[in-house]
Amino acid sequence: MPDTTNPVLEFLLTRRSRPAKMLRAPAPDRETLETLLQAAARVPDHGKLEPWRFIVLQQPAGNRVAQQIMDYAAEHGLDGEKPARAFLDSPLCVAVIASPKPSEKIPPIEQTLSAGAVCLALVNAALATGWGASWLSGWPAHDARLMHSILGISPQEWVAGFVHIGTTDVTPADRPRPDLASITEWVSE
Repeated sequence: MPDTTNPVLEFLLTRRSRPAKMLRAPAPDRETLETLLQAAARVPDHGKLEPWRFIVLQQPAGNRVAQQIMDYAAEHGLDGEKPARAFLDSPLCVAVIASPKPSEKIPPIEQTLSAGAVCLALVNAALATGWGASWLSGWPAHDARLMHSILGISPQEWVAGFVHIGTTDVTPADRPRPDLASITEWVSE
């Protein structure tokens, strides 16, 4: 019988993202971050296509991205303050880039889901090792023109998420969680 008192399960049942505004330096060093990225890359990837990649934004690159978001927002009548703030607050951001590959066997939706799994796996790897982390997106992530300008991503790529990582000694209060009974259907025949 499986062990339901496993510490990994306990972590997953109690994990809590740390908002970017709660993060500060230091951030993981390169060697530590490479380990976290290795853990993140161990997600379901049908066909071994690796339909995602990472762009690591260290400071002062985060400050540059924040300024570019603010400038773009001002030019287009958008609110740039909130999305830019995350890049100013956190000492490190990993942009997880969905990079779908042509495949006759693996549909685009499976590649998209794999990119999302990478984001969550990276957050969980960071949290499990004592770092603060959160997965954000917002309108800048979905603006292809802006992301091409800032990150140099190709036209078929898009940002699956910005994972902000840093040090924090604050755990936010837990939020209401889904009512499992209302979202679960049991089928036995």
